[in-house]
Amino acid sequence: MKIGIIGAGNIGGNLTRRLTALGHDVAVANSRGPETLTALAEETGATPVRVGDAARDAEIVVVTIPLKAVPDLPAGLFDGAADGVAVIDTGNYYPRQRDGRIAEIEDDGLTESRWTERRIGHPVVKAFNGTFAQDILDRPLPAGDPGRMALPVAGDDETAKRTVRDLIDALGFDTVDAGGIDDSWRQQPGTPVYGLRGGAEAVTKALAEASPDRTSEFKG
Repeated sequence: MKIGIIGAGNIGGNLTRRLTALGHDVAVANSRGPETLTALAEETGATPVRVGDAARDAEIVVVTIPLKAVPDLPAGLFDGAADGVAVIDTGNYYPRQRDGRIAEIEDDGLTESRWTERRIGHPVVKAFNGTFAQDILDRPLPAGDPGRMALPVAGDDETAKRTVRDLIDALGFDTVDAGGIDDSWRQQPGTPVYGLRGGAEAVTKALAEASPDRTSEFKG
């Protein structure tokens, strides 16, 4: 598939490494420009592009940038994407550590990914937000292996969610359907599943035990 990755930090960089290794055509962008991605491009064979070009013809786009940077993404970002493009949101809201207070999330009760959807004008599938970046490289296992990790995946578009779950399976991880985007608070920072290195049963249990109340660490 043709995949665009916006953000070349720990998650974006390691997804670029794994997805190119699986044979996907990957375009990768960051806020500093393609000239800063030469080393990653040489290592992986990915194509460095400007952010505005990352979604061009892409069947999947991964948005993996700080939440506070989402409003700065260019308008019409997905206009040139393939029909039915699935957009993966890996983002988390860290009000004290990075993003500042966002009233729509804290006062109006929007989930982080619903807030992101409204900013980018496209539905998203929330995945990888609680995954340690190094695990993307170090912990893939074949389907059926009893030690295989599972990742929660939330989204309203069932077709897009299936596309993302199939991609994660190909990367070497199981998935658990975490519901729609309004349910994605179950996998936000501070919840039992966030950072959990467990199988499908453990992830399902952790999602069920989540509380919609934010812990103090993740309140602005």
